[in-house]
Amino acid sequence: MSTVPPTARRARAAVSAVFLVNAVLYANLVPRLPELKDRLELSNAALGTAIAAMPLGALVAGLLAPLLIQRLGSAAVASFGLVTLAAAVTAVPFAGGWGVLALLFAVAGALDAVIDVAQNAHGFRVQRLYGRSIVNAFHGLWSVGAVLGGLLGSAAAGLEVPLPAHIATTSAVFALVAVVAFRFLLRGPEDRERTADDAPDQPHPGARSLRHVTGRTVLLLGALGVLAACGAFVEDAGSSWGALYLRGEVGTGAAAAGLAFVSLQVAMTVGRLTGDRVVDRFGQRRVARVGGMAIAAGFGLALGLPSLATTLIGFALAGLGVATLVPAVMHAADELPGLPAGVGLTVVSWLLRVGFLVSPTLVGLVADAVSLRAALLAVVGAGVLVATLGRILVPGRPRAVEPGAAVPASGGPAAAPHA
Repeated sequence: MSTVPPTARRARAAVSAVFLVNAVLYANLVPRLPELKDRLELSNAALGTAIAAMPLGALVAGLLAPLLIQRLGSAAVASFGLVTLAAAVTAVPFAGGWGVLALLFAVAGALDAVIDVAQNAHGFRVQRLYGRSIVNAFHGLWSVGAVLGGLLGSAAAGLEVPLPAHIATTSAVFALVAVVAFRFLLRGPEDRERTADDAPDQPHPGARSLRHVTGRTVLLLGALGVLAACGAFVEDAGSSWGALYLRGEVGTGAAAAGLAFVSLQVAMTVGRLTGDRVVDRFGQRRVARVGGMAIAAGFGLALGLPSLATTLIGFALAGLGVATLVPAVMHAADELPGLPAGVGLTVVSWLLRVGFLVSPTLVGLVADAVSLRAALLAVVGAGVLVATLGRILVPGRPRAVEPGAAVPASGGPAAAPHA
C-alpha cells in the first residue's frame, strides 16, 4: 500500500477549502435576496430574471475553462477565481438597478462555471496521488458550505447587519481562505500525476491536443454529458418540484411541503461524504448503476404510492442514488484519452448546467399539460438511463502514482515544473 505524501495531504485540505468557499460565497447572499428585491423595488419576475442571468453567464463562459487552466493552471484558476467571485458578490448590494444586478449575476455565474471545472480538475490531480476515491468528499463539503453560507446569511439578516457590510466582510474572509489554500495546492503541469497506464496509446500527456481525439472519445463524452444531465434532472426535481408535489399531489400542509427537498439534499450530502469508501470497494461503474436503480425505485415509490412517508423515503433514495453520479462522470471525462487538460471536464460541466437550465421548463410544460405526477415520471426514466449508461464509467478505483514517480511540490514560486 503506497504512502500518501505530505504534499498530497496538504493539497487535499486546500481543495476541500476551495469547494467549501465556492459554495459559501453565493449561499451567504441568498437569505438576503428579499431585502435586495425591496431596496431595488423589483417584482418577483424581475428578480427571477436577474437571477436567471447566472446560468446564462455560466453557459457562455464555461467553455473558456480549458484555455485558462492550460495557461494558468487549475490551482490559480480555482483560487484566484474565487477571489474574483467574492468581489462580484460584494458588488451586488451596491447595484443601482435591475440591469446592473443582472450583469453582476451573469459575471458570478461565468466565474462559478470556470471555478467549478478548475476545482474538480485539481481534485482529480490530488486523487491520482492518493490512488483511491476522495473526490466525493469534496462535493459533500460543497453541500456543507451551501448550508453554512445560508446560515451565515440568515444570522446576519436576523441581527439586522447592513447588507453591504455583511457581504463585504464575509466575502473578504472567505477570499482570504482561498488565497491561503492556493499556497498548498499542487504545482506543475496538469497531467503530471497521470501514470503511463492512463493513456497507453497516447503521446506524452503534455503534448495532448484535440488532434488526438477519436470518434469513440467523442461518443463517450456525449454519453457522459447525458449522464450529467440526468443527475441535474434528479437534483432539480427535488429542489424545484418537491414542495409542489407534496402540497398539490399528496395534499400535505405548508410546513411539511419543504421536507421532500430536505430529504433529498440530506441523503445526497450523506452519500457524498461517505461515497468514497463505497466507490473504492465496489467501483464507480457498479455504484452508479445501482444508484440509477435507486433513483428509479425511489421516485417510483413516491409517485406510485403518494403519501408523506413514501415521498420522503423515495426522495431520500433518489438523493443517495445521485450522490456520487456527477463526481463519477467528471472523473470519467477527465480520464478520456487524447483530450487536453480540462476539456472533458468542461464539456460535461457545461452539459450539466444545460440540464439544470432545461429541466424545470420541461417538467413545468408537461405538468401544465397533464399533471406534475405524470411529469415527474421522467425522473424514473432518468434513473433507468443512469443504470443503463453507467456501464461506460470507470469500473474500479483510481490508480495510485507509482512509488518512484515524481511528486509535485506544493508551495511558493520555488516549486519547479516537472520536466
